[in-house]
Amino acid sequence: MKKRINIAFYLMVIPMAILFFMFHTIPFLQGVFYSFTDWKGYGEWNLVGLRNYLHIFSDKNVYSAYLFTFKLAICATILVNVIGLLIACGLNAKIKCRNLLKAIYFIPYMLGTLIISFVFKFIFSNIVPTIGKQLGIEALSVNILGTNNAWIGLLFVTVWQSLAFTILIYLSGLQTVDQDIYEAANLDGAVGFKRFRKITFPLIAPFFTINMVLSARGFLMAFDQVMAMTDGGPGTLTTTISVLIYKRGFTGGQFAYQSANAVLMFIVIVVISIIQLKVLDRREEMINE
Repeated sequence: MKKRINIAFYLMVIPMAILFFMFHTIPFLQGVFYSFTDWKGYGEWNLVGLRNYLHIFSDKNVYSAYLFTFKLAICATILVNVIGLLIACGLNAKIKCRNLLKAIYFIPYMLGTLIISFVFKFIFSNIVPTIGKQLGIEALSVNILGTNNAWIGLLFVTVWQSLAFTILIYLSGLQTVDQDIYEAANLDGAVGFKRFRKITFPLIAPFFTINMVLSARGFLMAFDQVMAMTDGGPGTLTTTISVLIYKRGFTGGQFAYQSANAVLMFIVIVVISIIQLKVLDRREEMINE
């Protein structure tokens, strides 16, 4: 006899599915439609076919924004996962004040990107230059966010704020590893980095895959920290794709054109995520063989 599903499950899922479709799927489909028009965000519009998409490939602003976005995403993804994994391994060990340290590392994630960004903007603009002048360090005597190295300040804040979630996922993976495996490894002489390379990392490889995909996807859509700290400047040096779409689409009268840019960005992120999953899944299989 076929088991009957409790109606409570439908009552929980269906309203959320309807809301998701109304406030996510429909606007997304509208954006895709408007990307084939010349709509400015108001007034009348006309269908223009692929004109917006073809213009993207000859737009120097879009090209430079993509280059910076990829540079920021690649550097941030690597740093967040390397540092996050090291900290997670430390927190997973039997050390004093472990729970307190976990709470401290998780605070930046709770505060939110905008709050963190505004705080660090003040630090980079006022506190760091003052300390740099007192110590006689020329590199720290100026506001880094107003120089050609502004992206380094963005990278620092992005990595620092994103570490908490990465550490949490790695800790979840490390706690799934059976301690009996480590005891057996100690008897065989596998300690230190050798134990990590041969035992720990292969066992938490799925968590590494999750973190890599989520990190890359999130950093490719970097927006809040850029708007709060540099507004895409100086000039357009720190303008990401998301910032470009927002500034040109909502305030520059390029709604349809930037809708096409947003669709292209969506496709790029999906393709990169699929490639990551394929490559990292294959690596997991090689490690487990």
